[in-house]
Amino acid sequence: MSALAKSLGLALLVTGLGTAAQAEPKPYTLDKSHTAVTFKVDHLGYSLTHGFFTKFDADIMYDADEPENSSVTFTIDAASVNTLWEARDEHVRGKDFLDVEKHADIVFKSKKIEVTGDDTAKLTGDLTILDKTNEETFDVKLRKSAPSPLPGLKGRVITGFGITGEIDRTAYGVTYASGAVGNIMPIQVELEIYPTQ
Repeated sequence: MSALAKSLGLALLVTGLGTAAQAEPKPYTLDKSHTAVTFKVDHLGYSLTHGFFTKFDADIMYDADEPENSSVTFTIDAASVNTLWEARDEHVRGKDFLDVEKHADIVFKSKKIEVTGDDTAKLTGDLTILDKTNEETFDVKLRKSAPSPLPGLKGRVITGFGITGEIDRTAYGVTYASGAVGNIMPIQVELEIYPTQ
């Protein structure tokens, strides 16, 4: 069994983790204090504008013996978008982009996890933005899986992942300034998870 199959804990957009003794999917907790959901958008070819979301959560079930049986639903509060410029953030929250008054959440629901190496996997699922759903696949990198030395979590295994990919915003109806403002958006999620008690 590969190292990933032993410890990959939800090869996600979020997730995974556990011990080799587990025989079926079990719940895991997202450590929000060590999770970041970030993106980039090309601005007229001059630069890449960086942004992130500050509010999110995940429902994670992980099978350590068979990571392919794991699952995750990752929910982002769309209004929590932050590009470090308030006027732009208000525009992004409005009808031209995320229309957060009508579409409060961005949701990713996993459908398939494919282990591709000792510390890599492909995570495929349905991403919903503005009530439009498309299948997306992200690359997952297992960064580390080891017992926590931290008070309160001591003895529990913490697993960290890096998740990367790209989405086409126009596929979700976000077409404002298409071609001037980048359509293809690189996405990166860094996260840590641990067994729920």
